[in-house]
Amino acid sequence: MGDRVNPGRRSQGRMADLLFETDTNQIPVGTRSGMLEMRDGKKLRYAVTQAAGRPLQGTVLLLHGRNECIEKYFETIADLAGRGFTTVCFDWRGQGGSSRMVRDAMRGHVDRFDDYVSDLDQLFRDLVLPDCPPPFYILAHSAGGLVSLLAAPMLANRVRRMVLVAPLLGLPRSPAAIRCIRFVTRTLSLVGLGRRYAVNGRYQAGGRPFAGNLLTSDPARYMRNAEILRNQPQLGLGGPTVRWVSAALRAIDRVHDPDFIAGITIPTLIVAAGADSVVSTPAIERFATRFRNGVLLTIDGARHEILQEADFYREQLLAAFDAFIPGSQEPALTAAIEPAESVQL
Repeated sequence: MGDRVNPGRRSQGRMADLLFETDTNQIPVGTRSGMLEMRDGKKLRYAVTQAAGRPLQGTVLLLHGRNECIEKYFETIADLAGRGFTTVCFDWRGQGGSSRMVRDAMRGHVDRFDDYVSDLDQLFRDLVLPDCPPPFYILAHSAGGLVSLLAAPMLANRVRRMVLVAPLLGLPRSPAAIRCIRFVTRTLSLVGLGRRYAVNGRYQAGGRPFAGNLLTSDPARYMRNAEILRNQPQLGLGGPTVRWVSAALRAIDRVHDPDFIAGITIPTLIVAAGADSVVSTPAIERFATRFRNGVLLTIDGARHEILQEADFYREQLLAAFDAFIPGSQEPALTAAIEPAESVQL
């Protein structure tokens, strides 16, 4: 796959600049998009959506997870615009409409999570700071939450607050299984097999059925997201490579280090999904108990993709965001954050 998005067949969806829309997933009004070249020549596809509501509240960097793309977050971008936020969303290297990392474009690969951190830093320097209104906030999901924590020392003087949704801070496996996965993936990477699929995760262009999915209980949003990839399959991704899994586990170990946690000074709201079976909610809770600048909220019954969940769960997350981010009308969570505070919603 090349560095630009393949427009595909027009009959399967409409394209505006580098973004795609369907009848059920419209590009938010006031959105522009482009490609930003990184230091190593890779290109990231980005979208900037201007605030639609007043008063103006600043800019939110919306950082999605593995195997996601900008189009999946049009609804959330429009929600943020209506709240008075300019929103910046981009596809991580190796997925969506950004440059892919290996010959088989559908393999989810990265050499190290620090590459994601470097990309975020450059995007902040080259796009956000020059073109977007302060103050700056982060709203991040899953692997995007892990990258946000890794980048927190670099973001300390730039970002006012972060909201991390079901961050990737552990896998729902036993400690023995995690040790085995860590050893095997690290060993395979060292002997040159890091670009192989870690599991049998080849890309399925038609998507998987709603029944039994681990991501959301909302059939309409699930089918809307599946339609994006049916119409534009080049935006999709298969399973992670051995090296990606190894890099993710190293990054998780790093952010769990007590010294690293102590160095994170950005006030952070962590929102866990009570019915999450993709990432480990207990690992998120353990992290939160040691994070003096963090507060944990658990939304009981929600699956992993809370921003793609049914309204009952999704609106709880948005209400928590409104309460935590300064400038909202809800003051409940804007007071000083107490260490290891946990709230059940």
